[in-house]
Amino acid sequence: MPKVKVYVKLKPTVLDAQGQTIRNALLSLGYDNLESLRAGKYFELEVRPNGRPVESEVREMCERLLANPVMEDYTFEVEGEIGRDGAA
Repeated sequence: MPKVKVYVKLKPTVLDAQGQTIRNALLSLGYDNLESLRAGKYFELEVRPNGRPVESEVREMCERLLANPVMEDYTFEVEGEIGRDGAA
């Protein structure tokens, strides 16, 4: 059964309030060499084959639910393949 890792992050032009809050907390803990931080989401999927290419199914899942294509980019890897890209 194919295993898929999906990475979702805000587009570079979108303000990342959560990332800024985490960065500020790390700075307050003494990590003063931290230049920037952006938060994201990570999903692990096991996809049962159904006759459709796994890549197209996962891309559809990302577009419909896992990522907000207006604000977020996503990438995914299937069983070690990397570079599947949902960036606009």
